[in-house]
Amino acid sequence: MQNPRGGKLLPGAFDLGQQKATNLSNVFLLVQFISPVPFAIVSDMWYGRYKTLMISLSIYLCGSLVLFVTALPVSLDHNAGLPGLISAMILIGIGVGGVKATLPPFLVDQYTQMEPRELRSKSGKLALSDRTLTVQYICNVFYWFTNIAGFSVLPATWLEKERGFWTAYLLAFASLWVTVLFLYSWRNHFTKLEPQGNILPLAVRAIACGVKNRFRLRAASPAYQMEHFGRTVPWDDTILHHLRRCFLACKVIIFSAPFYLAYIQISNNLISQAGQMRLGGIPNDAIQVANPIACIILGPVIQKLLFPFFSRRKIPFGPIIRISVACFTMGLAMAYASGVQRLIYSRGPCYDKPLLCAESKGGTVGNDVSVWVQIPVYFILAIAEILGFATLSEIAYSKAPKSMKTMVQAVTQLTAGLASVIGIALSPAAKDPNLVIMYAVIAGLAAIVAFPFWWYFRRIDEEVDVEEPGESQ
Repeated sequence: MQNPRGGKLLPGAFDLGQQKATNLSNVFLLVQFISPVPFAIVSDMWYGRYKTLMISLSIYLCGSLVLFVTALPVSLDHNAGLPGLISAMILIGIGVGGVKATLPPFLVDQYTQMEPRELRSKSGKLALSDRTLTVQYICNVFYWFTNIAGFSVLPATWLEKERGFWTAYLLAFASLWVTVLFLYSWRNHFTKLEPQGNILPLAVRAIACGVKNRFRLRAASPAYQMEHFGRTVPWDDTILHHLRRCFLACKVIIFSAPFYLAYIQISNNLISQAGQMRLGGIPNDAIQVANPIACIILGPVIQKLLFPFFSRRKIPFGPIIRISVACFTMGLAMAYASGVQRLIYSRGPCYDKPLLCAESKGGTVGNDVSVWVQIPVYFILAIAEILGFATLSEIAYSKAPKSMKTMVQAVTQLTAGLASVIGIALSPAAKDPNLVIMYAVIAGLAAIVAFPFWWYFRRIDEEVDVEEPGESQ
């Protein structure tokens, strides 16, 4: 999006510039972060998670096909590239949103063991299974596998540079088609929970009743309504209890917006930053493969060594502490990115106008800073991602009632959408020579929010019962 068509060092097609490309990227993210909400309603009320997941993947597949066809040289020659890209981004954003809302809870649904049980390891030692730890482990393994998929950036960036963008999009389309075929062929082997069709409408009515009574959910209880207004309501105290759990999970997720704001820089501004340095023949968007590599290396270390270390020594490291540490670490990553940007501006040939001076030879020569200087930011981000994303999925599943698990999962994406809106508001600063300040502001937001977040929600880590018995059965 940012670079012109025909460039060998920095492949591109539309020459939109960094600010417009960043805005379009943020709008794309916003679409995929807002779209989970309607999919969550469809999933929880009518179709269930598996059917909704397949519908989402079908839309995703259609978007990938449009992207591939309109990226063909003949399409670009007839100016169909940008309209095709925008259409594909809408379809893909909607499809990805549905997948993000349904896939994480659908995966955890497959673990149906509710009660603790004794397990014997290969060495003969006895251990007691714990559902909470198992759900945490499933979320971490899922995130680990998504980073293995992140290695696709290597062949994709090579293909787009050497053969054109259409070849990279063909690879994505083929991979997605295989996924859809696999999920369909195994459809009879999955655990599929029935949707709770009548819960959400009653929940909405109960919320509306609480809003009318000065935003007090307690005032929506059947007993309160009968005592003060002499009316019978169609919901019961169980639904109100479910709503309180749902609101608690949603509050935790929404307050993590600065975490998402820092993370989405990986998909736009950090790629542009790499393009301003000496690449040594490496595509600027290939350097981000360091992030999944870091996640794959550090994921097992954190899961197998760090978590058990804290557990054995009775050091509290519950979900809220993990998210707080993740926010602070995201702030450190952005602070490092700000330092790297400052370093770029301090070097020639273009100083604080990278790729724009005559010495850059038409934007093909970056400032005299090796792109490998950027690598640590992806490792710092990886630590934050491992602690943050898996924990947010864990909270979205374990705290939400059975009837609202997909909806709460959708709220995680809605929060990321809020971060994208903030990113769009910051986009005027996403240009030289303001990028040092932009990264510093994001770093400050992410780091500063960490302590008040922990202070406000710290009691959640003291709770023992995180999922009601029988909810996943």
